[in-house]
Amino acid sequence: MTPSQIVQFLDQHVVGQDKAKRQLAVAVYTHYKKVALAAPDGLEIIKSNVLLVGPTGTGKTLMCETLSRVLKVPFVTANATSLAQTEYVNDEIEAILQRLIDKAEGDIGRAQRGIVFIDEIDKLKVVHSQQGQMRGTSGEGVQHALLKIMEGAPVKIKDSQYIDTTQILFICGGAFVGLEEVLARTKSYGFISTSEADNQKLLDRLNSRVKPTDLFEYGLIQEFAGRLPIVASLKPLSRELMVRIMTEPKNSIYSQYQQILQNSGVELLIAPLVFEQIADLAMEYKVGARSLRGIFEEML
Repeated sequence: MTPSQIVQFLDQHVVGQDKAKRQLAVAVYTHYKKVALAAPDGLEIIKSNVLLVGPTGTGKTLMCETLSRVLKVPFVTANATSLAQTEYVNDEIEAILQRLIDKAEGDIGRAQRGIVFIDEIDKLKVVHSQQGQMRGTSGEGVQHALLKIMEGAPVKIKDSQYIDTTQILFICGGAFVGLEEVLARTKSYGFISTSEADNQKLLDRLNSRVKPTDLFEYGLIQEFAGRLPIVASLKPLSRELMVRIMTEPKNSIYSQYQQILQNSGVELLIAPLVFEQIADLAMEYKVGARSLRGIFEEML
């Protein structure tokens, strides 16, 4: 599939976030092109893993799940916070890869071309005090443990089997609260020789980009930040987007309940104003689209 076809599919399930969808589609398209070239020509794959930066409830996990469905590749999610809370982080990483094999129905070759999404990666930031983590692993320790598999390496799992992570695409996500302050300090592009009309627009784009150096200043170790060269930013959801999320996607909550009630011979019609009121409540909860389903179901 071309990047534009991937975006068209994402548009049916994920509302808004157009820029992030385009970036993700191009990154995934390029990754699997590299995988296809590596087989016959013996090219060494240099992976470009992806980082999704955005507030909670903006669609990071949904975007990755939808992507795996359209590409028909095995997909698993993991939580960086859970990795940091265990004393046996390598065992947990092996368990994640085992789940990927299970999703591929035991086909290791297929699992080796899957996608792993690791959420809350910002919780692994290096902090000076590690109080409360005495029985777990520090964030820095988890970053070091993830480095090897994100770059690509054979990992031994149960029954003496190995899975090679070289062609597995790793997508990390996080809210990165406070990153805006880092970006404000590290704006480094002041003058570019282009036509006057394009100058400010280009500068704004360059200065809004999250660079590996910004991630390093935020608290990710340099090597780990370097494994995430593609950074896509998701914007906070507006009231209008909240309304669209409830009504537009193929499997929107409104469509689901219309179908459920239709099976009982009841037609469900909800006035636009009601969706706006639900969106207003959800905005107060400050957890993005996560609260929409709960409010909607409670009202019904």
